[in-house]
Amino acid sequence: MNIEEFMHGYKAAWEQRDPAMFAALFTPDGRYHNTPFQVQRGAEQLVEYWKRVQLQEDVRVTFAVLASTATSGIAHWHVTYQVASEELFRIWARSTGTSLVARKPGDPLPRMVLDGILQASFSGKLCAEARIWWHSMPQPA
Repeated sequence: MNIEEFMHGYKAAWEQRDPAMFAALFTPDGRYHNTPFQVQRGAEQLVEYWKRVQLQEDVRVTFAVLASTATSGIAHWHVTYQVASEELFRIWARSTGTSLVARKPGDPLPRMVLDGILQASFSGKLCAEARIWWHSMPQPA
């Protein structure tokens, strides 16, 4: 696997909102750092973490590979999605570095914009470790 192949799989897993597809990108003990201070290890934790994307609708992922070697790579990624539940909105609002959007009960849920960098290392045909650094905000009207 290389960064281009990984990012195509990452894009597909996110747009299809498929936790098993996401976990299948990794080695059995693969690690995914969704923030610098949190890590999911192994298929069970990867699947559990990725279930949150099922609370997103109309997901659109783009990416550009910034650097690639035989065993690692870096990509810039950009995602938009429609928040599909109050639960997901609360997860987002609790995230470090974000603030709660001014909403009244019953107001529509926002469409989110995420922008980030992913660094990955590979072992054979799978990802051994991926780290993301990202930020999000509601999409401007």
